[in-house]
Amino acid sequence: MKLTITFATCLVLSMVLLVLPSHNIFNDHKSHLTTTGNKLSNSFQNLLLATGFDEESCMSRYHQSSLRKPSPYKPSTNLVSKLRSYEMLHKRCGPGTKAYERATKQLGKNNVINSSGDDCQYVVWAPMFGLGNRILSMVSVFTYALMTDRVMLVDQRNDITDLFCEPFPGTSWLLPSDFPLTNQIDSFNRTHSHCYGTMLKNHAVNSTTRPSYLYIDIFHDSRDHDKRFFCEENQAFIKNVPWLVVKSNLYYAPSLWLIPSFQTKLMKLFPERDTVFHHLSHYLLHPTNEVWGMVTRSYNAYLSRADEVLGLQIRVFSTPSGYFQHVMDQILSCTQREKLLPELASNGSQQVMNITKTPKLKAVLVTSLHPEYSDELKNMFMERPSSTGEIVEVYQPSGERVQQTDKKVHDQKALAEIYLLSLTDKLVTSTRSTFGYVAQGLGGLKPWILYEPRHQKAPDPPCVRAMSMEPCSLKALVSACQAETIKTTPFVKYCEDRITGIKLVDEL
Repeated sequence: MKLTITFATCLVLSMVLLVLPSHNIFNDHKSHLTTTGNKLSNSFQNLLLATGFDEESCMSRYHQSSLRKPSPYKPSTNLVSKLRSYEMLHKRCGPGTKAYERATKQLGKNNVINSSGDDCQYVVWAPMFGLGNRILSMVSVFTYALMTDRVMLVDQRNDITDLFCEPFPGTSWLLPSDFPLTNQIDSFNRTHSHCYGTMLKNHAVNSTTRPSYLYIDIFHDSRDHDKRFFCEENQAFIKNVPWLVVKSNLYYAPSLWLIPSFQTKLMKLFPERDTVFHHLSHYLLHPTNEVWGMVTRSYNAYLSRADEVLGLQIRVFSTPSGYFQHVMDQILSCTQREKLLPELASNGSQQVMNITKTPKLKAVLVTSLHPEYSDELKNMFMERPSSTGEIVEVYQPSGERVQQTDKKVHDQKALAEIYLLSLTDKLVTSTRSTFGYVAQGLGGLKPWILYEPRHQKAPDPPCVRAMSMEPCSLKALVSACQAETIKTTPFVKYCEDRITGIKLVDEL
């Protein structure tokens, strides 16, 4: 009898695992946007949502909460009020308004204006590096816009309209194609005459005149002069410049907390210090219907039935990249040591199914450029049962092998995978991966972070639990003016996986 049941158990397990998809699920089904549960749950995140949109034009705006467990992080009334005020500001000053027309005419006349400036001021976000970097820098720019009452406009020449819906009602966040500086934005770098860091270096900044615009350079290798953007006295000068164009590959919100006047405002908006990205990304970022269709198809088909979903975000930074046994060993060491995945039953052991009780189903969502990692996991749990009796299903939506930034379909798949990871119950990410940072922030998850392997050996310990759900600013943009402030700011810490980076944590 035991032998018969054991055979049936293995047969059922094999059938379950064999029906898992190929790595092209995003292209396998007709588009549909159905979700489970009520479209507007009691999630705190719905408090952030702006009204006045056509629901059908952007299903993700109102349907995200139906796929998520209710967030325990309630946005403050001050934050909700600030966002409603920002919406009015953007509607008054955004593209197509008289205020916007007046502001752009300043750019066309000359490069120097008086210190009073115009009634509307702007910050332009320009995309740099991969999708994860772009999302992190965009949320950082929006945080800065809230602090300085600037209107944020995004350069639309890449694929932004293929990825995200308009976030602000009755207006647009897209920088018009006829913006006077459009043809110059690509050439903005540290040698440009309007680069703020370079102007400081060349002593080209004075208190009597203001340029009509500044280029702000915020990167992992920023110079000391560029970092002075984060100094109080420099912000006193910048606040009168009507136009800022920002390029960055970092999540630099933590550095904004080290500006004393900003910190006072931010503390009121975010009583829970480690919720900045979580709240602002839910407010600002709403995938287009095309992307959301990819998310809902995958979720409903492969994740919704599971008792628990584990996300594995695997990024290999070595050159060449690919499948490495020491990386696979590290993944298994982390997930089994932390009880995220069950160990396999020992050889020869009899796993008898309790036919009166349905076994627990654990779904494992793997995102990686290399499908070999998910294939290895899939084979493991197909060939031998788990020691706990759980059924483990392994699913990978795509395996592109190489990153293809700025290719529409590739970026849409990448964004869909980020959102799928954010819907998991528990998450394992790769060190210094911006892809993983975005997923954990969206999901409100404190992931286990895989340390970076050295000398082609799995590190010991293999991973570490994140202090907070906030992304890491991979290179601390701390100017000399902030050296003392960071010592007295308990909610800005150095990152778990990157000693050169800083991140926000709650004050506990």
